[in-house]
Amino acid sequence: MKSHATEEPDYKVVQKLAAIELREYAAYTVAEVVVRGPAADAGNQAFPILAGYIFGKNKGERKFAMTAPVTQAAEPVKLEMTAPVTQSSAPGGFRVQFVLPKGVTPATAPEPLDERVVLREIAPSRVAVIQYSGFWSDANYQQHLEKLQSALREANLTPVGEATYSRYDAPFTPWFLRRNEIWLHLAIGP
Repeated sequence: MKSHATEEPDYKVVQKLAAIELREYAAYTVAEVVVRGPAADAGNQAFPILAGYIFGKNKGERKFAMTAPVTQAAEPVKLEMTAPVTQSSAPGGFRVQFVLPKGVTPATAPEPLDERVVLREIAPSRVAVIQYSGFWSDANYQQHLEKLQSALREANLTPVGEATYSRYDAPFTPWFLRRNEIWLHLAIGP
C-alpha cells in the first residue's frame, strides 16, 4: 500500500513471503546526513537539517516537495585498512535520508548550504521489506526485524549490510495509521 499523496521511489514487488515483500527498486537520489543517535532520536536530530535543504536552504533557494520514505540506518565506523578485513556494526551514528523527487540527480540538485548534507544516488537494489504501523520503539522495531530475518532464513536468502528503518508519514499521523517498514538489502545475483 503506497502513500497516496506522497511521491515514493519506483519499485516492483517480485515475490511475497507471507508478510514479507521482495522488491526491486530503480535508482533514486537522496539528501542524507549522519547523526550520532541513539536510534530513537536520530530522525529528530536529522530532520531539521534535511528539511532545511529541501525547503530552500541550498544554492538557488530551490524548494522540493516532501517525498517518502525517510530512511534511517546504522552507520558503521570506518577504520584504517588492515588484514584480515572484517566488518561489524559499531556506535558510529545513523545515516538518515530524504528521498528527492523523481528526475532529480546529484548533478541537477542544488548544492546544499549545510556541509553535513550529502547528495547521493542510490543504485538499483533488491530489498526484503516488512511493513507495520505504530510509533517508533526499539521493541517494535526489533520484533519486526526478527520476523523479517526469520522469513529470509526460511527462504535461504542472505541480507547484505545494515537494516534500514523507513518512515512514510508525517509526525501528526495517528499511530495506528502510520506506515513503517524495515528494509534488508539482498545481493542482486544472476
